Amino acid sequence: MGKQDKHTMLFHLFFSVFVLLTAGIHVVQSSSYHHHRPGPSKLFVFGDSYADTGNNPKSVSKSWHPPYGITFPGQPSGRWSDGRVLTDYVASFIGIKSPMPYRWIKFAPKSLSHGINFAYGGTGVFDTLVSQPNMTTQIDFFQQLINSGIYSKRDLNSSVALVSVAGNDYGAYNARNGTAQGLPAFIASVVNQTTLNLKRIHGLGVKKVAVIALLPLGCLPQSTVLSSYQQCNKTQNTAVRFHNLLLKQAVEKLNNETKSPTFILLDLNSAFMSAFDKKNSGNLKFGFGNPLKPCCMGIDASNSCGIVDQSGAKKYKVCKNPKVAFFWDEVHPTQAGWQAVSLSLKSSLNQFV
Repeated sequence: MGKQDKHTMLFHLFFSVFVLLTAGIHVVQSSSYHHHRPGPSKLFVFGDSYADTGNNPKSVSKSWHPPYGITFPGQPSGRWSDGRVLTDYVASFIGIKSPMPYRWIKFAPKSLSHGINFAYGGTGVFDTLVSQPNMTTQIDFFQQLINSGIYSKRDLNSSVALVSVAGNDYGAYNARNGTAQGLPAFIASVVNQTTLNLKRIHGLGVKKVAVIALLPLGCLPQSTVLSSYQQCNKTQNTAVRFHNLLLKQAVEKLNNETKSPTFILLDLNSAFMSAFDKKNSGNLKFGFGNPLKPCCMGIDASNSCGIVDQSGAKKYKVCKNPKVAFFWDEVHPTQAGWQAVSLSLKSSLNQFV
């Protein structure tokens, strides 16, 4: 393989800037999500757009514009999807409302009883291509609130945290001309920083901390478009497996140090791949047609979901029924996709309650 081909592979491997999502609204629970035993009363969320429910400014995100939000709540809410996202389903699973996005707390200071969402779309553990706070700064915000007395030790003892690291650091690495040869070392640095973040969140008093494994980036529509949405990119997913191997080892080490299952790995990779498997009975339940093809896409390669021209004319098209699509746009799942993923994560999420 030539140098240019390797660079192309690297480009498609990690060029995914996951932006926003938003608003703390209670998800209606299905019977499979109903719990009778007491669980955590607060959820603190850190990370990127797979977890963000409204922290990014409206001026920088098309997710505040149609057709985002068409399934729920029926209009754009800042979520980068047609409806609910991962944070909503995790909150629902443990029996609480989605926590208030951090940027809105000054407008509703009394609405913090269910925790706070500090995640900002497009961010990573390091600085990425957006000007929003990275995860270290997000945790700084959390610590400032604790120091100011917003949350007591008792509050923190009944809390859990969700951490999303979905690939923006790698998109920034590629955009800054990172090499294929240097990628393994950079992956290690991302996982090492993630590990430090997990320890810090727990050290601030959070009882349990869940972190997502990296999803199969080679199966995102932005990559599968090259095969007319028929095949995942195996080279990309090999690099993803390396990230997840290091992360799994790090989580196991942390749990050995605490001598308890304090840190939980949510295997998003397996959950996504399960949804893609047409022979999977769960896939039949949700009725995904071609799970690699997005519901919303640009009318041509120069446009994408939500784009309009200067006159307001749509430069995108939307499928007839988002409920039968796994992906909403080129990188984010639909509400139906997230529901399928969250059900696959049920056994891991049970460790939260």
